[in-house]
Amino acid sequence: MADDVGVRLRALRTLRGISQRELAKCCGVTHSSLSLIEQGKVSPSVSSLKKILDAIPMSVGDFFTMDLENGRRVFYSTDDLADVGSGDVIYKLVGADRRDRALSFMVETYPPGADTGREMIAHQGEEAGVVLEGEIEITIGADSRLLGPGEAYYFETNVPHRFRNLGEAPCRLVSCATPARAF
Repeated sequence: MADDVGVRLRALRTLRGISQRELAKCCGVTHSSLSLIEQGKVSPSVSSLKKILDAIPMSVGDFFTMDLENGRRVFYSTDDLADVGSGDVIYKLVGADRRDRALSFMVETYPPGADTGREMIAHQGEEAGVVLEGEIEITIGADSRLLGPGEAYYFETNVPHRFRNLGEAPCRLVSCATPARAF
């Protein structure tokens, strides 16, 4: 039990960005006592734990019921991003392992000549993005525009749309679409 309290307390303190010394000073518990509690070597009394949590601030009930680790992955390295693209277009999807995603957030790469296809795409939702490198021609309905680095777009995806790289350099952009698409 002391170990669980210590692990939870350290996680909460770290999450709130409070140092051990700072918390000890705020709650009137010695730094060494707080350190021993976090290491699981000492089990605090309820009144001591309440004094510590009051300085954060958090109730004892919330402390024992909070979900510090929801079991969901939060961070992804470049190698963890799933390529869900087709043809020459690369779509690196963030959070592909989340079955209940509410959005599709991607890093897209269009090599020179790449095209999402002669047939324009349409689906329910919204999409937005920003060009990082290169240029991309985006056609939304009857409107077409060539976007370069730093330029952005936002549209309702039920309007037929198409992306083409007419340039001689790859184009990279980041995009977000709702609802999440199953690839």
